[in-house]
Amino acid sequence: MYMNRTLFSHPLRDVFMLAALLTGTGCHAATVISEVFYDAIGADAGLVFVELFGAPGTMLDGMILEGVNGSGGEVYRSVALSGEIPADGIFVIADGGSDGTSLVENADLVAAVDFQNGPDSIVLRNAAGVLDALGYGDFSSAVFAGEGRAAAAVSAGRSLARLDPLLDSDDNLADFSALDIPTPGVIAVATVPLPPAVVLFMSGFAGLLGIGRRRRRDCC
Repeated sequence: MYMNRTLFSHPLRDVFMLAALLTGTGCHAATVISEVFYDAIGADAGLVFVELFGAPGTMLDGMILEGVNGSGGEVYRSVALSGEIPADGIFVIADGGSDGTSLVENADLVAAVDFQNGPDSIVLRNAAGVLDALGYGDFSSAVFAGEGRAAAAVSAGRSLARLDPLLDSDDNLADFSALDIPTPGVIAVATVPLPPAVVLFMSGFAGLLGIGRRRRRDCC
């Protein structure tokens, strides 16, 4: 099942976001890293991206994406974010080429997000502290700045994607999986156990919600 900015109606999106608010521990409506494509086949410029998932309307001004080098643990890149998470809950930060444009579909912001291949970590933070972090690769002799256990590194052309955008177990290995084809602006939704209150709410509205189509937003 896929949730993206072209397939789901706004009411259905609201149900997903309400489920995130009601499920409590381990299920977050906070902004998280949902997909990272850090190694394109050939040159990376203008092709790689970081995708975030969060509550629609969340302002990203004041948030920063940091690249943390596994060799020594220093921050080698800091990207200031701006803008607002759109109605679908998906915000794509696309890397720009030499001319400042990007080839990434569904881009909401173009910025220098060509993060290293690893073992490295990408940290999302604001003034209050770390919101989310993803470490990838073999950290047996490197500095890890992710959560729990590191996600496995992926080969060129593949991305790391969160298995469920509403679930953050604080363990990168459990939360992320490799995708053969990167999907900026598209999020795979896994089956997540929901508490009875959410199941009842969703069943009550199931007959009122339809799957609609809406125009694709223009890319940046």
